[in-house]
Amino acid sequence: MPDAVSNTSPLLYLHRIGVLDWLPEMFGEIWIPGAVVNEFAEGRRRGYEVPEPANHGWLRVVEPENTPSEWLSLDLGSGELAAMALGLENPGKIILLDDLPARKIAKAAGLTVWGTLRILLEAKSEGLTEAVEPLIDRLCQKGMWLSDDIRRRILVLAGERAG
Repeated sequence: MPDAVSNTSPLLYLHRIGVLDWLPEMFGEIWIPGAVVNEFAEGRRRGYEVPEPANHGWLRVVEPENTPSEWLSLDLGSGELAAMALGLENPGKIILLDDLPARKIAKAAGLTVWGTLRILLEAKSEGLTEAVEPLIDRLCQKGMWLSDDIRRRILVLAGERAG
């Protein structure tokens, strides 16, 4: 079972569709940097529906030792930067990120990256759900924007649409 480091958005979206507790069934350790905890606290302060990391004993708060200086000038959030830095320091872990610019940088750095949609596909392959389409519908209702092409591709990968 692989270990993971997560940014805010995968945890947020999985929480909003009621499947956040699948993560400890899919991963060994799941780390989040303190910046992610802070982003959730700020979201809660603003009245958003966000998870409380302290309520999920399987989440472990771990801080990166260093962040590459060239990343600091990028237009990325503090949670993304810290999660990617933890990934660099722990290259065997899967990095959970949704933001496209962050994903591109993480992949260029040699990190293994999964987004929320990949988590749903893996959950189906592990028998945690019978179908991803209703989950994708709920994600869209809860604020995740997906193009028709991405939606179609995910459903083909899930075996829920003909290619």
